[in-house]
Amino acid sequence: MRIATYNVEWFHALFDPEGRLLRDGERSSREGVTREEQIDALFTVFRALDADAILVVEAPDISRRHDGIAALETFASEAGIRARAALSGFPNHTQQELMLLYDPDVISARHDPLGPVAGKHGRSDVPRFDTTFRIDLDIDAQEDVVTFSKPPLEAALETPLGDIRLIGCHVKSKAPHGARNADEAMSFAIANRRKQLAQCIWLRRRIEEHLMAGDQLIVAGDLNDGPGLDEYERLFGRSGVEVVVGAGAEPDMRLYDPHAMQALQSRISAQPTTARFYIAGEDRWLSALLDYIMVSPTLRRKARRWRIWHPFDDPTCWRDAALQRALLHASDHFPVTLDFGHG
Repeated sequence: MRIATYNVEWFHALFDPEGRLLRDGERSSREGVTREEQIDALFTVFRALDADAILVVEAPDISRRHDGIAALETFASEAGIRARAALSGFPNHTQQELMLLYDPDVISARHDPLGPVAGKHGRSDVPRFDTTFRIDLDIDAQEDVVTFSKPPLEAALETPLGDIRLIGCHVKSKAPHGARNADEAMSFAIANRRKQLAQCIWLRRRIEEHLMAGDQLIVAGDLNDGPGLDEYERLFGRSGVEVVVGAGAEPDMRLYDPHAMQALQSRISAQPTTARFYIAGEDRWLSALLDYIMVSPTLRRKARRWRIWHPFDDPTCWRDAALQRALLHASDHFPVTLDFGHG
């Protein structure tokens, strides 16, 4: 069984209001390609993945005027992939949904959110992800009231490996978007990291509930963080990734992702990366490890191979010119897959 996570940049902009693909020569919202080129590239990548389930980060939006589920299923049908059924969680207002594409002949999936509903003042236990969380981060006298702009997708899966709980996530970005000067950039970056860390703690507390129950658990998606990615991490003492995996916890309470472990163990040597962004002001590319598939100890025993489909670092992608080009045209993130055996 193969599970994947893939953040697709500007996916929603490839569909018209009726959910039909815009396969034309107009410029895509993704820099440097047309809509047809991006769609064809995505077809190539999704076909190559051939996954039983794909967590799509930044999936087409769900609103009164757009049916993101129908749009994603249309995409799957035209791509001709097995993972042709779509599941969404709580819709959001960012035009970037979290959805699961899956093969209904192999897996059954249902949205199954957990936790009590919290009011606008929040709860300090583990409320449902579409409500409000209250937490003191212990770095000052200020209590934080936190929400998710993109509530994590909680799904119950029936698979050939038994029942699995999936949490798909797209955590708050730390980038200081909108800053007009260096002081604002610092202020925004600290505030964003603070919110991101609080979201990761909220996520971790739900993870702990599953681990204590002995559930088979997958946490996948874009954490918008990795150890050592910015200078403000030291202010808060740890990265969001360390929080989510449970660094320092007992072995049976830790999640595992080999790429995260590699980054945590050595912040000096070269690290795996899953995203590549062009920094126009500096005329250079920035690579980062942002996307993960983390598993519980109960699933780690069945895990066989994690793979980042990187166009330059993965030998198979490097040797396949068509796939390499497709990965570069399709998105600023690259897919991550995990292949399972039977124990």
